[in-house]
This record gives sequence, structure tokens and C-alpha cells, in this order.
Amino acid sequence: MTNISMTNESIPVVKPSMPPYEEYIEEIKTIWDNRWLTHTGPKHQKLEQELCEYLEVNNVSLFANGHLALELAIDGLQLTGEIITTPFTFASTTQAIVRNHLIPVFCDINENDYTIDVEKIEELITDKTSAIMPVHVFGNVCDVYKIEEIAAKYNLKVIYDAAHAFGMKVNDTAIGNFGDVSMFSFHATKVFHTVEGGGLTYSNPDYSERFAKLRQFGMEGQESVPVVGTNAKMTEIHAAMGICNLRHIDEMIANRGLAVNRYRERLSGTKGIKLCDIQENVVSNFSYFPIVFDKEEFGKDRNEVAELLEKHNIFARKYFYPLTNEFSAYSGLFAIQDTPVAKNIADNILTLPLYSDLTLEEVDRICSIILE
Repeated sequence: MTNISMTNESIPVVKPSMPPYEEYIEEIKTIWDNRWLTHTGPKHQKLEQELCEYLEVNNVSLFANGHLALELAIDGLQLTGEIITTPFTFASTTQAIVRNHLIPVFCDINENDYTIDVEKIEELITDKTSAIMPVHVFGNVCDVYKIEEIAAKYNLKVIYDAAHAFGMKVNDTAIGNFGDVSMFSFHATKVFHTVEGGGLTYSNPDYSERFAKLRQFGMEGQESVPVVGTNAKMTEIHAAMGICNLRHIDEMIANRGLAVNRYRERLSGTKGIKLCDIQENVVSNFSYFPIVFDKEEFGKDRNEVAELLEKHNIFARKYFYPLTNEFSAYSGLFAIQDTPVAKNIADNILTLPLYSDLTLEEVDRICSIILE
């Protein structure tokens, strides 16, 4: 059995993956030569092309961060009224809807993989509904085929929050090909990152020009401003980090998979601990490792477990908590739907440390503290 007091070395919940220092320095040398720092420069264009190839999509547009990408996806598709989404997500998803002056309608999640419950979507559709915004979570993907069926039936747009789904596939189809648009976050904590950044993938090439205008103040050339936009451009420095990280992404994902498999070996079958089901015909990216505690069966709740881990210098996260439909910012603005399954998961979930550099010995240390 692993000695749980063998080291006091800190284990964070996430740790950004970094390319070799010399490789990054070599990549940014040309920036000093051409002095092109932002505004769709050579690095930006190169990263877009390489992401198209890696993600197996026809179009990628890059942005300063994933949140602005999501806001501008909603704007670019010219959505109105209500958008059906889930409260079991990061603040950004709901904020992007509200900041576009639209109303989020909260659909509950399912108990198996914590994605939107597709059996509850149709009952929330009204004559004001313009889109569905499902969220892929923790490297689990939504029921994309059922969502596609519902969207076609009611003539709705679909924007996926795919912040957790970089590089994933469903039945050999890359995840960025589902829906009208998918948003990927390239934040430092994600499987693939550009330090800060985000991207939209889409099949309709007509979206490309509009997204380009929106991220550049609505400008078309230097003298025409046909739409209201913002500043959401990715810099060359950030794009260069993405170019370097993309070279190592398969190795990074494989390393995360080793850690996830060890977690499953150690924790599966433990009374009072629920692990996500492994999805069939899905290529995962192992972005997070969530576990849900039942205090009556396990003996401790997730807050007590988190505190115990922290005493050993190990930092887990209550993620996602609280639900976005519990944010005080939305009080009195619109109706808040009850989502009991999401509420139960949010109140009992804990994501354990997971990153490319996490060793199996560290996973064993974490599991031993939880189990003993």
C-alpha cells in the first residue's frame, strides 16, 4: 500500500502543459524579425491551418479567449430570444448568453455523464427559442445525434460549448463537426492551450467573414464598419504557444489517459464514490477526472474529502459549483428553471488533480488518502 505521508510536495488540481523552452523561443524568433504582433499575423494563420487539420474540420476562427469566442458565436449567428442550455457549466457559458441580451433557459443534465438531458429539451422549447447550447463536460460528449434531430425538427441553431472536448471524436467523427458552431477554450488549464485563447469551428464558410469582422471592432478593411464588434484578436505570441503545444498534444493526452486509468483502477467499486461512465464509441481527451460522493455510503462528503486532501498539500476542486442558475447576478432578470439532477451533482462533485505531468505515484498518493 502506498505510504500517504511519503512526500509533502504540492499537487495542484491542474498544471499547464508547456513545450520545451528552446522550442518556444525558436518559434517566436520570427516575431522579432517581422514585428507582426497581432491582427491575424503569420502565426495566427499557421495555427488556424494546423488546427483545421488536427481537429478535422473545414473552418477555424481564433479569438483572444474562449469566452469572447462564445459571445461572438451567438452574435455571429444573430440569435434572438431564448437559448436552451445547462447550468452545470462554467460561468462563461451562461454569461455569454446574457451579455448578448438573450435569455438562458436551463435544462437539467443526465446522471451518467453530466451532459444536457436530451429527453428534457423539447419541453423547454417555445416560440422564442432560437438555439440550443449544450456543453461537453470533463471529456464527456453530449448526445449529438439526438440534439441534431431536435434542432432540425424545430429549426434551431446549435452552438456547442466544447471547452472540455478538444480533439475528441464520436463514431470517428471529430467533435467540432457537430452543430452549427463549436467553441473550444485554449485557456492555460485546458488539454490544449495558447495561454489564453479560444476558437470556433464550423462548416458554413460564410461565418468566417462575419467572425473576422466581429473580433476586429466590426471593421471591414480600414474605412468601413458595417457591424458592431469588439476586440477579440489572438496575438502572435499566444498563437506561437499553440503551434508548439499542438506538436506535443497526442503525448499530453496519452499521459492524461494513463493517470485516468490509474484513478479508475484504484477508485472503481468503492462504496459511496461514483465515477463517470465511460462513453461508448467516443475518443476521450481525459480533460478532467470528476468523482461524486455519497456521504451516507462513503462516510465523508466532498467538502470533507477536499479539506483532507488539502491538509496533504493536494488541491481538488468543486467543479462545477455552484450551478450557474444559482448565480445572484441573474436574480430577478428571468425565470430560473429547477434542475434537481444538476443540483445534486454540483453539491457532491469533486474533480481530482489531472494534468499531463501527473505521475502514477502521485495518483496513488491521492487515492490512498481518499481510500484510507
